[in-house]
Amino acid sequence: MVTSNELLIKQRSVIEFLATEGYSAANIHARMKTVYGEMCISDCAVRKWLRIFKGEDPRETILRDRKRSGMPLSASDMAHREKVDCMIRGNGRVKQKEIADEVSILKERVHHIVTTVLGYRKVSAR
Repeated sequence: MVTSNELLIKQRSVIEFLATEGYSAANIHARMKTVYGEMCISDCAVRKWLRIFKGEDPRETILRDRKRSGMPLSASDMAHREKVDCMIRGNGRVKQKEIADEVSILKERVHHIVTTVLGYRKVSAR
Protein backbone atom coordinates (compact mmCIF):
# COMPACT_ATOMS: atom_id res chain seq x y z
CA MET A 1 0.00 0.00 0.00
CA VAL A 2 1.34 3.39 -0.98
CA THR A 3 1.17 6.19 1.58
CA SER A 4 -0.36 9.52 0.66
CA ASN A 5 3.03 11.25 0.75
CA GLU A 6 4.55 8.69 -1.64
CA LEU A 7 1.53 9.07 -3.93
CA LEU A 8 2.03 12.85 -4.03
CA ILE A 9 5.69 12.40 -4.96
CA LYS A 10 4.74 9.98 -7.75
CA GLN A 11 2.17 12.42 -9.10
CA ARG A 12 4.68 15.26 -9.00
CA SER A 13 7.14 13.22 -11.03
CA VAL A 14 4.39 12.49 -13.58
CA ILE A 15 3.67 16.22 -13.79
CA GLU A 16 7.35 16.96 -14.29
CA PHE A 17 7.68 14.33 -17.02
CA LEU A 18 4.60 15.45 -18.95
CA ALA A 19 5.55 19.11 -18.53
CA THR A 20 8.91 18.50 -20.18
CA GLU A 21 7.05 16.89 -23.08
CA GLY A 22 5.03 20.10 -23.45
CA TYR A 23 1.58 19.09 -22.20
CA SER A 24 -0.73 21.74 -20.73
CA ALA A 25 -1.94 21.70 -17.13
CA ALA A 26 -5.49 20.74 -18.12
CA ASN A 27 -4.25 17.87 -20.28
CA ILE A 28 -1.91 16.61 -17.53
CA HIS A 29 -4.69 16.73 -14.95
CA ALA A 30 -7.11 14.90 -17.25
CA ARG A 31 -4.57 12.13 -17.91
CA MET A 32 -3.73 11.80 -14.23
CA LYS A 33 -7.41 11.71 -13.29
CA THR A 34 -7.92 8.64 -15.48
CA VAL A 35 -5.02 6.83 -13.82
CA TYR A 36 -5.31 7.94 -10.17
CA GLY A 37 -9.06 8.53 -9.98
CA GLU A 38 -10.17 10.04 -6.66
CA MET A 39 -6.62 10.02 -5.34
CA CYS A 40 -5.50 12.49 -8.01
CA ILE A 41 -4.33 15.93 -6.90
CA SER A 42 -6.41 18.96 -7.88
CA ASP A 43 -6.08 20.96 -11.08
CA CYS A 44 -4.85 23.91 -9.03
CA ALA A 45 -2.03 21.79 -7.57
CA VAL A 46 -1.05 20.62 -11.06
CA ARG A 47 -0.79 24.25 -12.18
CA LYS A 48 1.29 25.11 -9.10
CA TRP A 49 3.76 22.32 -9.79
CA LEU A 50 3.95 23.27 -13.46
CA ARG A 51 5.01 26.77 -12.40
CA ILE A 52 7.67 25.25 -10.14
CA PHE A 53 9.01 22.93 -12.85
CA LYS A 54 8.95 25.56 -15.58
CA GLY A 55 12.44 26.69 -16.47
CA GLU A 56 14.23 24.32 -14.08
CA ASP A 57 16.66 21.61 -15.07
CA PRO A 58 14.86 18.25 -14.63
CA ARG A 59 18.01 16.74 -13.11
CA GLU A 60 17.99 19.32 -10.28
CA THR A 61 14.29 19.37 -9.45
CA ILE A 62 13.33 18.44 -5.89
CA LEU A 63 10.01 16.58 -5.73
CA ARG A 64 9.81 16.35 -1.94
CA ASP A 65 8.47 19.17 0.20
CA ARG A 66 11.17 21.42 1.57
CA LYS A 67 11.64 21.94 5.30
CA ARG A 68 9.41 24.65 6.70
CA SER A 69 10.25 27.15 9.35
CA GLY A 70 8.50 26.90 12.65
CA MET A 71 8.55 24.92 15.81
CA PRO A 72 9.05 21.18 15.32
CA LEU A 73 6.60 18.79 16.93
CA SER A 74 8.90 17.64 19.69
CA ALA A 75 6.21 17.46 22.37
CA SER A 76 5.29 13.91 21.35
CA ASP A 77 8.76 12.50 21.91
CA MET A 78 9.45 9.56 24.21
CA ALA A 79 10.35 11.63 27.28
CA HIS A 80 7.05 13.55 27.20
CA ARG A 81 5.08 10.35 26.62
CA GLU A 82 6.66 8.73 29.66
CA LYS A 83 5.99 11.78 31.87
CA VAL A 84 2.33 11.93 30.79
CA ASP A 85 1.88 8.19 31.26
CA CYS A 86 3.49 8.34 34.73
CA MET A 87 1.19 11.20 35.78
CA ILE A 88 -1.93 9.37 34.59
CA ARG A 89 -0.92 6.12 36.29
CA GLY A 90 -0.22 8.05 39.50
CA ASN A 91 -3.58 9.85 39.46
CA GLY A 92 -6.27 8.64 37.08
CA ARG A 93 -8.33 11.79 37.68
CA VAL A 94 -5.61 14.24 36.63
CA LYS A 95 -6.75 16.91 34.17
CA GLN A 96 -5.08 17.56 30.82
CA LYS A 97 -4.52 21.19 31.85
CA GLU A 98 -2.60 20.02 34.94
CA ILE A 99 -0.49 17.67 32.83
CA ALA A 100 0.22 20.44 30.30
CA ASP A 101 1.33 22.81 33.06
CA GLU A 102 3.50 20.18 34.75
CA VAL A 103 5.19 18.92 31.57
CA SER A 104 5.31 22.40 29.91
CA ILE A 105 3.62 21.44 26.64
CA LEU A 106 0.38 22.54 25.00
CA LYS A 107 -2.91 21.03 26.12
CA GLU A 108 -3.58 19.96 22.52
CA ARG A 109 -0.34 17.92 22.53
CA VAL A 110 -1.32 16.36 25.85
CA HIS A 111 -4.66 15.34 24.36
CA HIS A 112 -2.87 13.82 21.34
CA ILE A 113 -0.45 11.87 23.54
CA VAL A 114 -3.19 10.64 25.89
CA THR A 115 -5.71 9.55 23.23
CA THR A 116 -3.70 8.64 20.14
CA VAL A 117 -0.25 7.65 21.37
CA LEU A 118 -1.04 6.07 24.74
CA GLY A 119 -4.53 4.91 23.80
CA TYR A 120 -6.27 6.08 26.98
CA ARG A 121 -9.98 6.85 26.87
CA LYS A 122 -12.69 7.81 29.29
CA VAL A 123 -14.20 4.69 30.82
CA SER A 124 -17.14 6.19 32.68
CA ALA A 125 -18.58 9.59 33.41
CA ARG A 126 -20.77 10.83 36.21
